[in-house]
Amino acid sequence: MELLRSNLSRVRIPEPTNRIYKQECCISFDTPRSEGGLFVDMSSFLAFGREYVEWNYRKTGNPVYLNIKQTKQPNPEDRPLKKPTLLAIGLEGGFDYHEQDYEETYSIVVLPDYVYLPFPSVELPEKVRLAVDAILMAEGAERKEQVASWVADQKQVSSFARNLQQIDNRVVVPPSGWKCAKCDKVDNLWLNLTDGMILCGRKNWDGSGGNDHAIEHYKETNYPLAVKLGTITADLSAADVFSYPQDESVEDPLLAQHLAFFGIDFSSLQKTELTTAERELDQNTNFDWNRIQESGQEVEPLFGPGYTGLVNLGNSCYLASTMQVIFSTHSFRSRYYENQSLKVAFDTAPADPTVDLNTQLTKLGYGLLSGKYSVLAEQKEECENSTPTTASAKQEGIPPRMFKAVIAANHPEFSTMRQQDALEFFLHFLDQVERAHTGRPEQDPTRSFKFIIEERLVCPSRKVAYNKRTDCILSLNIPLHAATNKEEMEAFNKLKAEGKEMASSCSNSEAVRPRVPLEACLACFTAPEEVQDFYSTALNSKTTATKTTGLTTFPDYLVLHMRKFVMDVGWVPKKLDVYVDVPDIIDISHMRSKGIQPGEELLPEAVAGGEKVVEANGPFANEDIVAQLASMGFNYLHCQKAAISTSNVGVEEAMDWLLSHMDDPDINDPISQDICNAEPALDEGSVSMLISFGFSEEVARKALKASGGNIENATDWIFSNPDAANAADTNASSSTESRNDESGLPDGGGKYKLMAIVSHIGTSTHCGHYVAHVYKDGKWVIFNDNKVGASIDPPKDMGYLYFFERLNS
Repeated sequence: MELLRSNLSRVRIPEPTNRIYKQECCISFDTPRSEGGLFVDMSSFLAFGREYVEWNYRKTGNPVYLNIKQTKQPNPEDRPLKKPTLLAIGLEGGFDYHEQDYEETYSIVVLPDYVYLPFPSVELPEKVRLAVDAILMAEGAERKEQVASWVADQKQVSSFARNLQQIDNRVVVPPSGWKCAKCDKVDNLWLNLTDGMILCGRKNWDGSGGNDHAIEHYKETNYPLAVKLGTITADLSAADVFSYPQDESVEDPLLAQHLAFFGIDFSSLQKTELTTAERELDQNTNFDWNRIQESGQEVEPLFGPGYTGLVNLGNSCYLASTMQVIFSTHSFRSRYYENQSLKVAFDTAPADPTVDLNTQLTKLGYGLLSGKYSVLAEQKEECENSTPTTASAKQEGIPPRMFKAVIAANHPEFSTMRQQDALEFFLHFLDQVERAHTGRPEQDPTRSFKFIIEERLVCPSRKVAYNKRTDCILSLNIPLHAATNKEEMEAFNKLKAEGKEMASSCSNSEAVRPRVPLEACLACFTAPEEVQDFYSTALNSKTTATKTTGLTTFPDYLVLHMRKFVMDVGWVPKKLDVYVDVPDIIDISHMRSKGIQPGEELLPEAVAGGEKVVEANGPFANEDIVAQLASMGFNYLHCQKAAISTSNVGVEEAMDWLLSHMDDPDINDPISQDICNAEPALDEGSVSMLISFGFSEEVARKALKASGGNIENATDWIFSNPDAANAADTNASSSTESRNDESGLPDGGGKYKLMAIVSHIGTSTHCGHYVAHVYKDGKWVIFNDNKVGASIDPPKDMGYLYFFERLNS
């Protein structure tokens, strides 16, 4: 006790603003359940495992710690499972949350001699008692980072429900025995809440479902709301109410009253039908879910170094699948595991290592690759000598909370706990790691993914221009016209159109999908394309140029992104239902671009100074737009600037820009090169959203610039101006000079071997589930959050991101 009193000056009582870590070590994945428990520094409030607390003592000199230990308690066998209340995986109240009872004990520990003092104890100094009480009562920093509400998408209250007209047709609906009033259908029946008509639902493509009588009745009467019989129970919130004018499921707050009008006692009814959402989920995701996750397969669980699962923090599978692949590459494995120790990372970290990317990446690398945490969940404390042999065996895994907090800091999307696009996260991750290596490019592991793309433009004068840019993915369109199973597709589509009984029995797994070879996708990338409105400095006018694209360097790791998400009718994102046949070995040697060739003549540079520069290197002002604006009384110079700033899209867009920039201090300045080339500040989230729809970054930025940053207007602009969307902004750049630094980027042969796949299940990149398959140690391995096993049937034809490793020449 005297030793503790002599160190009271190093003890702080935490304030409400202090971040307190008490659930996980800041440099390892040790927890209060680990051997020795967790040690909370009572000065910095950082937590350390038993193996690492001395490192902190030597670095900071802080000697007093609160030791927290948790010991597993047996659960009653008859304890009922809790029903999920939140739409999340792995969070309390969510799916697959198996609660375990633990007894928690506390001690005060004084280093370096590990002197233990029990807590609570009246003999402890009051300052220590107050500090410990505050630590234990405070919400942990780890938990604060997860304080996000996880609920299912709320159905909107129908605007037709409050004043719904109900017609007294003397209709009394019986509790069972329903039948469509216009045919013999006895399932998928809908009760119109206005007149009490019971009619069948919509017909599916395969002839199942109904005969469209309910929707036809709405078209004849305009009676807006119907409820699906068989979904009405005592829990009215689960009933499937559909609004025909809104064309979606809605909430009817007066449903009890509307049902009572037709004599329905909902309290005694049982559920006999799937809701619309449940049926769509079964039809659209069941096959993909089973195939990608290899459900039903006797997957052998794997344990040990490199086979550690990642705990799902709640829709964090996009992060887990990406990081499993990242740490399977030699560049990241060597940078953050083989060539850097945890001790060095901690010693060089700032005072708070939880906010240091280098420390948290090293921590994650050691967690994934050391094998320390790759043990069977049930075996960890009770049955270490047992051997997992069943597909149900599951490891505990490690939760990447601190890493997620660091990598997602200040990002508007990744800092939330919503599902995200794995591609967007991969690009964001590489960007953050590159920034962390500013001034130390030789240590930057992201360079193994980078390469130079070169575009060659030829105008009718036969003179050429070259543009270069650095990238780390090849985003590929999927040409459905190149499918190799066209005959099977035609037969299947004919069957769908005819709606024969054979089709109605066709499950999703038997449905025929287009099969497109990867070679066809790569060919689309390098195929010549026309560029409209290309300004040729040789012809001194706008013309049509031909553009071809290739790579001047080949990266160590080639990442292919399959553009499965496209825009459907009404600008609605749609996922292509397609297989891509991807071989284990590919050769992209033919895609190499070699720059200017003997005999080629470059387009002349634009004339420096004066209007020539503006005309050549920037968009010119469309005189029709300028004249119309000027006729309204606006200043002619202002009209020119408005037309240029909106890429000559139209009068309305130019006027909107003009009205919002009238008070700009430089509105009366002459048009200059800077004005023409000036890029408006764009919301990066909007850019990412358009990229996720399948548009290139260049087109996305151009469209947002032309539409004032509005995503809906930008999408409309892209489809309304396909030629302008495809035109190059740097029309007159004829120089081979580039801002991209090719020095230091890897290069080599064009042969690659498939080493990993990130697959997506669901209708959108922002919902559903991601799973990674990685080829390591001579076999394919599935990483499905904290489940790790030997893959039996890797879904090579269903990938969203494909990772290839270059073979040695």
